[in-house]
Amino acid sequence: MIDFTLILGFDWDDGNSRKNEKHGVSGAEAEQVFLDSQIVVTSDIDHSAVEARYQALGETLDRRRLHVSFTLRQNESLIRIISARDMNRKERARYENQA
Repeated sequence: MIDFTLILGFDWDDGNSRKNEKHGVSGAEAEQVFLDSQIVVTSDIDHSAVEARYQALGETLDRRRLHVSFTLRQNESLIRIISARDMNRKERARYENQA
């Protein structure tokens, strides 16, 4: 799937940052999900027509559980977060069962 050891950082888009703010999620919080040792990442096949997209379920440093949609840029070395929001009930159950 994704080799996170090759990730150098994040690639932010102003439009995507504003989308996250409406969910009350800062960019820094969304990035913290990728530090979670129990992160659950799956392919988002339904939204991958133009580029490969992924969904991540993970916790921030403050233990807030987030769902993050993202793609990879620059030869898969940067994560571009598309959206971030709190996990719903089903996502929390999946995270707890797989983490």
